[in-house]
Amino acid sequence: MAACALCDASAGSETAPPTWSCSVENGSHQYVCEKCARTHIRAIESRLDSAWW
Repeated sequence: MAACALCDASAGSETAPPTWSCSVENGSHQYVCEKCARTHIRAIESRLDSAWW
């Protein structure tokens, strides 16, 4: 089941909805829900490592 890497919100299915953000960090896919993506959009667009968020 896909879950948000920041707030652990569940996607409700094996795949994340198209409104969620996906990144590859250390070789694994990490999904960020729409709410968290909006909160951290500047860091995401700047491609800052999630440790900086």
